Amino acid sequence: MRMRKFAGLTLAVAAVMVITGCNDMGQVTQGRVIAYDKESKQVTFIEDKNTHMKEAPIYTTLPPVVFTTPADKNEMGGHPSVGQRMKLDVDKNEIDIFDIATQQFKAIPYTLIERKDHVGKEDPLVKDKKFPIVDRAAKTIQIFSKRQKILVTFSLPDEYFSLPDETWAAGDEVRIYYKEKGKALRMMNITKTDIFKK
Repeated sequence: MRMRKFAGLTLAVAAVMVITGCNDMGQVTQGRVIAYDKESKQVTFIEDKNTHMKEAPIYTTLPPVVFTTPADKNEMGGHPSVGQRMKLDVDKNEIDIFDIATQQFKAIPYTLIERKDHVGKEDPLVKDKKFPIVDRAAKTIQIFSKRQKILVTFSLPDEYFSLPDETWAAGDEVRIYYKEKGKALRMMNITKTDIFKK
């Protein structure tokens, strides 16, 4: 009889904790960084709609999400690199970017010059090189996708070469833990820190 009373009391306390918010464990979001301001301590990213599949992120959610970085520096990983490339579609010969000017996504067809598949990050073709490589004189852009293991060189109309190099870069992916929207309590740079590595 005492056990039943104890169990009932435990359930009642747990219910009160949920109602009053005492059991609030916070939330997690993650996405690709399109802007980062060290001075204002703000990071802006496009949320990943497919976080349960590491190799197949989906960056299609607007508007971009803005968070202040953690007040405690120990709760923050490495500073994220910025980029506006959302997707490299080598089957369609198309690159999807987040257009800073219009604050919208934009799909840009490209003219393929060269494509190499199964290129790992230690491959001599890409090791110790910084991508994207934008050659404004030759009107070419070279991109290496570590996730897709693809090295591709393509050309675009002249108008696109006035855009900064980061337009064609994939920004780092960050994972944020928060209780109040817009204020990160913890932030991990999961591009620079492999959370799945054992």
